[in-house]
Amino acid sequence: MKTQNYPSFVLHKIGGKRRLECRSSVGVEEDSLVGVPRKKLAVFVSGGGSNFRAIHEVAVGGLVHGDVVVVVTNKPGCGGAQYARDQGIPVLLLSKTSNVPEGISQTDLVTSLRTYHKAILNIHPSLLPAFGGKGYYGMKVHKAVIASGARYSGPTVHFVDEHYDTGRILAQKFVPVFANDTEEDLATRVLLEEHRLYVEVTSALCEERIVWREDGVPLIRSRENPNKYI
Repeated sequence: MKTQNYPSFVLHKIGGKRRLECRSSVGVEEDSLVGVPRKKLAVFVSGGGSNFRAIHEVAVGGLVHGDVVVVVTNKPGCGGAQYARDQGIPVLLLSKTSNVPEGISQTDLVTSLRTYHKAILNIHPSLLPAFGGKGYYGMKVHKAVIASGARYSGPTVHFVDEHYDTGRILAQKFVPVFANDTEEDLATRVLLEEHRLYVEVTSALCEERIVWREDGVPLIRSRENPNKYI
């Protein structure tokens, strides 16, 4: 019986710059994945793609039961798309027009959402349903959290539907909001938890440990005890 190691992430400050380091911790036993096909993952990026990088690194290391096989972007010059090219991962353009020789259209995207509505995930930098919806993205989210006086924030992974941040919530992590926080301070702490949470949830998706309650609420089954949920 072979045991895999699952990652943790540590944020370091080197020469005035923040750097994320991936470390390993004890994880799943491979025997539990017998009969579970390795998944092919498509990732959507529009910025630096740090969450994509975190997932790709553990997938390459064999710590996630899947592989990133394509990246889709509406900004072909963004950092996430460039990282994909550097890694030899095909990059497709998401276009507003229907005629896209080497990409996908908005119509294709909507069709995918409807077809794979239980397989497409997004991560949002607040505890949804708070501070979500149209206009809430990036630093705007953290600024609104601090202005509200909320004592906690954190990332949410949810399934994607046809509206902004309204899909079923799958997992969340709590991050404290301190009295003297700036948007940048809070964003840094939330992003660190985003990397951890997205890898955990991607692992669960690839290992087919996501189950749906009768009322439509998704749950993640514990790897160690199938009768418990996390």
